[in-house]
Amino acid sequence: MLSDKLKDKIGNYQDFPTTGILFRDITPILRDQKLFSELIEKMSESDILKKADCLVAIDARGFIFGSSIALNLSKPFILARKPGKLPGELIQSSYKLEYGENSLVFQLDSLKNFKSFGIIDDLLATGGTVNAVANLLNQKNKIITGLSVVVELTELNARSNFNFEVSSEVKY
Repeated sequence: MLSDKLKDKIGNYQDFPTTGILFRDITPILRDQKLFSELIEKMSESDILKKADCLVAIDARGFIFGSSIALNLSKPFILARKPGKLPGELIQSSYKLEYGENSLVFQLDSLKNFKSFGIIDDLLATGGTVNAVANLLNQKNKIITGLSVVVELTELNARSNFNFEVSSEVKY
């Protein structure tokens, strides 16, 4: 089963990046070409992503999965970046992490030609980054088809904060 293979690869680092956090490291998946390919194929099967006009991935590890899935599905792809990383006219939303605070921005032009968006990230924890993306899309009256992540930390129950579908390949 794919989720078992992924769990076998995901690294666990206690007290990283701060005390009390158990960091789930997805980078070993990327070193296994066959497993990474299988993961991208599986995530690409999601109706959440298939029915979206455009895919949006969250800075930074979400870009790895988002760009691969967008290519696989022949979908346009945009970035939700941290401030100071994108030029042009931007819209911004702040969020809290389980260990800090930050913001995400979109280039305003990147949204104008699309009505619906599927969100992609590596991991769903508190849902702060996803809420920031959802807030930005909602501000522009865009439809969110759902969220697709590799890992979901279910004990934090972030999915209960969303009014869209969530798909995760691994649950802890």
